[in-house]
Amino acid sequence: MKTIGMIGGMSWESSALYYQWCNQIVNQELGGIHSAKILMYSVDFEEIKRLQFQNKWDEATLQMVEAAKRLEAGGADFIMICTNTMHKMAREVEASVSIPFLHIADATAKRIVEDGCSKVALLGTAFTMEQDFYKGRLTDQFGLEVLIPDEEDRNTVHEIIYQELCAGSIREESKQKYIQIIKKLEAQGAEAVILGCTEITMLIQAEDCTIPVYDTTRIHAESAVSFALIE
Repeated sequence: MKTIGMIGGMSWESSALYYQWCNQIVNQELGGIHSAKILMYSVDFEEIKRLQFQNKWDEATLQMVEAAKRLEAGGADFIMICTNTMHKMAREVEASVSIPFLHIADATAKRIVEDGCSKVALLGTAFTMEQDFYKGRLTDQFGLEVLIPDEEDRNTVHEIIYQELCAGSIREESKQKYIQIIKKLEAQGAEAVILGCTEITMLIQAEDCTIPVYDTTRIHAESAVSFALIE
């Protein structure tokens, strides 16, 4: 079994799900009391959030690169960043180490393409929804048409992530806001929705929606275990 190197803490709420799900999936695959081999470097998310909101992406990149190097030095066999937004610096992180890098958008897009969907809605932080590092990759490398909410709805999605979900606060009224936003995107032709923030899985589940839901947190964890168990 390969050792999974996780860059976590963004937020620790979703990183805990990564840890839990990777262990559960390994146990389902191998039985007994098997569990995953994991190294996690967990950052202080308040520091990362400050850099994000101040547009100091170069400094944030240095932190991600340093985390990746520490994981490689510690014996990780591959690297994953346990958050969608910080894949903004995925190229730099991947280039900084000599071990494989497992991209969350790639794992998700492959699943979507396999299922035959071509037009998807994307929810996430404003950075993920508005900048090209994520949705551009979905389009350029996988041919997906990506719909995002209008500006007011993007602000709603973004604020709920940072003010509530990252603090572990799950509110029914926020769930209903997300469901209504997803319905609007479905009316625009979205065949499925990507939960493009690792915290959204705490708020929205497949049964909440009338179109397929692609939970990037779960998909990334499943992909990590698959990679870790390859002979």
